[in-house]
Amino acid sequence: MSDDIIRSGSCLCGGVQFRVTGEPLRVGLCHCKDCRKTSGSAYQAFAVWPRQAFESTGITNTYGRRSFCPTCGSRLPTVGEEEVEVMIGGLDVAPTEGLEPSYELWIGRREHWLHSLPEARQFEHDRTVDDSAADDGEPEAGRGPYRRSA
Repeated sequence: MSDDIIRSGSCLCGGVQFRVTGEPLRVGLCHCKDCRKTSGSAYQAFAVWPRQAFESTGITNTYGRRSFCPTCGSRLPTVGEEEVEVMIGGLDVAPTEGLEPSYELWIGRREHWLHSLPEARQFEHDRTVDDSAADDGEPEAGRGPYRRSA
């Protein structure tokens, strides 16, 4: 793994540090109500890595399944059993290289002044597990979790 890309990030105060190794499994944008509220923005940009590619130090709190720094309130990666979702804005180096979204979620909630990303797959609601399958609004059995938010 020594040749893999290592990306680091932290909360605003620096009390929580994290890093991810290698390429993400997927990169996306979400326009759902939960992501809009927790990011304070019109959408949230995120990348998902396998759980074993993630390391962190520091104390975190959670609300629902979303983690944050108890000192400065910054959103932190959401750690699941198999995957970790990292908000791209939490990474130390900007602009990020190689983290271009390949899909958008909850596009019906996208602001009219934002345009869809060229070449990005568009989902009316949550992403289906198999990115190559048609989006019929239903999750499919397969590789792993998908986003669930309104």
